[in-house]
Amino acid sequence: MDFDTPLAEAWIRAIAAAVEKEQDRLTELDSAIGDGDHGSNLRRGFSAALAALDGLQPAGPGAVLTKVGSTLISKVGGASGPLYGKAFRAIGAALPDPALSDPALPGSALPGSADPVGPATLAEALAAGLDAVRALGKAVPGDKTIVDAYTPAVAAFRAAAGAGATLPEAASAAADAADQGARDTVPLQARKGRASYLGERSIGHQDPGATSTALLFRALADVTAA
Repeated sequence: MDFDTPLAEAWIRAIAAAVEKEQDRLTELDSAIGDGDHGSNLRRGFSAALAALDGLQPAGPGAVLTKVGSTLISKVGGASGPLYGKAFRAIGAALPDPALSDPALPGSALPGSADPVGPATLAEALAAGLDAVRALGKAVPGDKTIVDAYTPAVAAFRAAAGAGATLPEAASAAADAADQGARDTVPLQARKGRASYLGERSIGHQDPGATSTALLFRALADVTAA
């Protein structure tokens, strides 16, 4: 299995469905240590992303994710829009671009197609997304942010891909790691974002950003396993 255009679109649809289902939980988590709008912001953003993809004829999976990222940046308030928007744009930019294909070269993709995106290629694209999040938010693991779920997810995906895992296997490993990373934010004191203003009072609460990141990786695991 490769990460192709239909799979990229299915991932975004699965994320939108997961956010819709978990909106109240995300809002509850954010109400404890943030502004209480994380669930509603993400719901609005991924609803807009679905609308943006409607009728789009993307050249490849990278174009799908780049469009989603741009939509999130323009439609989502708070910190989550720019962070997730930058992540998806970076992931999309790191995937093979069919527009750069040269049919004159042996083995090159045909115009309008892209080189297959297997687990190793997707792992590096996901890592590019993490780099974008860290560059924008200046967060590191342990700061009680998105990064605490995203970092172990990428590490698990890379390790699985390097060991020869299939795409569903690598995505499942990443989702499990992200879930654990989100849970591991509970005892942390926030050092970034709105939650950092609470100081020690942020301890004992699961970070909403890490939680939504886990939803994104679980959605990827679900669509690759379907």
